[in-house]
Amino acid sequence: MCDDRSVAAGPDAAAPPADFHAEAPLGESRWPPALALVLFMGVNVALRVWLPNESATGAPWAVPIVEGALLVLLLVGPASAADRRWVRPLAVTLVVVLVAAALWATVFLIRDLINGTGVTESPSKLLASGGVVWLGNNIAFAMLYWLIDGGGPRARMTRADPVDFAFTQHMSPELAPPGWRPVFLDYLHLGFTNATAFSPTDVMPLTLRAKYTMLVQSTVALALFGLIVARAVNAFT
Repeated sequence: MCDDRSVAAGPDAAAPPADFHAEAPLGESRWPPALALVLFMGVNVALRVWLPNESATGAPWAVPIVEGALLVLLLVGPASAADRRWVRPLAVTLVVVLVAAALWATVFLIRDLINGTGVTESPSKLLASGGVVWLGNNIAFAMLYWLIDGGGPRARMTRADPVDFAFTQHMSPELAPPGWRPVFLDYLHLGFTNATAFSPTDVMPLTLRAKYTMLVQSTVALALFGLIVARAVNAFT
């Protein structure tokens, strides 16, 4: 006899299989966030080679080291330790360190801009340093959004309703395929649009932590655009 409750609940409400966490350690592909990290590591290392004595954070190789640790955790940790609860908290901690580094680098660049020291004397060096800080800001916040929304990528696979962020597909389900869930590339888009529009665009923050995390990113991006880029353009002219 068919159970009417299982039919009414629908596929999205069905409980995940017992071996869900073993078969899907992340709930999605690890390669997009890994490639984003590799890209930023390459850009960061290239800037350090070009400007070995001009670090926006005061510790030239600190950020690449943290990025490398996060990359190893992303590629190896979840696959070999899917049932260990320290994996996600450690990943969140490393991403928070990257976010703090982006904030610290912004403060350093603004201080140099006010004092007329460091890379602010060269428009090309200032634009390059500011661009790397801006890129790192976007990638770090995208990873933070990805990890905190609804408890992380694995937890989101078990629920259909939005928790911290409501995407267009949440608010208009007819536009999305059945069983749609946001993945890292969706949060990367959120990070870049929030940093350029200085406000929510197509993704709405629903919780206080989502709103104020976006507020911090928008403030940092506004400082980079309004002060650093403006100073560089003025120096060129």
